[in-house]
Amino acid sequence: MTRKLRVAVLFGGLSSEHSISCATAGGVLGAIDRDRFDVIPIGITRTGQYVLEEDDPRTFTLDGDVLPEVADNGTRVRWPDDVTSRELTLEQGGVTRSLGTIDVVFPILHGTYGEDGTIQGLLELAGLPYVGSGVLASALGMDKHFTKSVLQHAGISVAPWKRLRRAEWQKDPDVADGILDGLSLPVFVKPARAGSSVGVSRVSQSHEVAEALRIAFDEDDSVLVEQGVDGREVEIAVLGGRTGDAPRTSDVAGEIVVSGRDFYDFDAKYRGAAGIDLVCPADLSDAELDEMKSIALRAFDAVGAEGLARVDFFLSADGFVLNEVNTMPGFTPISMFPTCWIASGVSYAELITELIEIAVERGVR
Repeated sequence: MTRKLRVAVLFGGLSSEHSISCATAGGVLGAIDRDRFDVIPIGITRTGQYVLEEDDPRTFTLDGDVLPEVADNGTRVRWPDDVTSRELTLEQGGVTRSLGTIDVVFPILHGTYGEDGTIQGLLELAGLPYVGSGVLASALGMDKHFTKSVLQHAGISVAPWKRLRRAEWQKDPDVADGILDGLSLPVFVKPARAGSSVGVSRVSQSHEVAEALRIAFDEDDSVLVEQGVDGREVEIAVLGGRTGDAPRTSDVAGEIVVSGRDFYDFDAKYRGAAGIDLVCPADLSDAELDEMKSIALRAFDAVGAEGLARVDFFLSADGFVLNEVNTMPGFTPISMFPTCWIASGVSYAELITELIEIAVERGVR
């Protein structure tokens, strides 16, 4: 009988996307193939404790205005103390016991201290294989300024933008007066290193810039002011290849259709607010879909991504403009990344299995 692989599912974390990570973990815990995998659910509290969580997906569902989170339950999960071991231990009530060895970590973490290369670095130092991109690609994908810089260097079209640092703004608040030079309204003001549309504002009047910057600087000390693009919002999913195989895209793309809202914000993404329809498959010509797939794979390669990514575009009158490369995209059962694969014939459970097996095959970096 084949031994089950032991998977540590890691979620929660210190970022403003803590609850979204929990919801994603709930989806994975509910769908992972229990005939093939044993699961150790590890939550990270908002203050950074690693705790052993219940293996119950119902604990982490998004339920209206109640957002799930990891609470400090008094347990402490400890990582291996050297790279020759993959044994996790648990401290509780003054007693330490073994949780056994693990084969791979599935870090379902969004935002800073999880999606940005930090947890990936910790896992590499511990000598543990993990799902997804490595340190560099994770850091690049998280920082919109550097993502755009790399993609632009690779010849991929991106929206014009400017970056402003908090220190510059604090030293001279009037710097905001010139931030629109060379850009035309509307623009989007967004934290450089945040996701799920947290801290993002659409600015259609110049007097709105200062308040939008304040909101964005609450999330990060680096902010982008980005030219709005008039076009359809379309997204496609990418899976890394097994050893020797090239990455591949989903057979179909998805589209975010916005009506009655300024943009696809946090409430629309996760709280079911009206004014947004997620359409999959998107209505694209064969030529458009082929071009989108080609650009997505070029972008995946340009940032050095591994495992998975969702690549977001605007389809304008002048063609595709790449918006973001998400190296740990939303992964709830209704999120666009799994939806694109489900529409391509890969079930949610099969997608989880594929990602884990890719990571195990790749092994320790």
